[in-house]
Amino acid sequence: MTLQSDTHVCSARGCRRDAAWMLQWRNPRLHSSDRVKQWAACDDHLTTLRGFLTSRGFPCETVKLDD
Repeated sequence: MTLQSDTHVCSARGCRRDAAWMLQWRNPRLHSSDRVKQWAACDDHLTTLRGFLTSRGFPCETVKLDD
């Protein structure tokens, strides 16, 4: 699955780069399965942001943004 990019900015602290990825996640302790949050990620921060979410046991799907 790919999403269309409308110039999303990376969600990493202090980063202002255009995002190439969207992390779709939720906290199962707080949210039902239909509540999904999104974080944008540039290529440099994808691994860090995804690791933060998955280390906490949050279900996370990584989706490539279209250019």
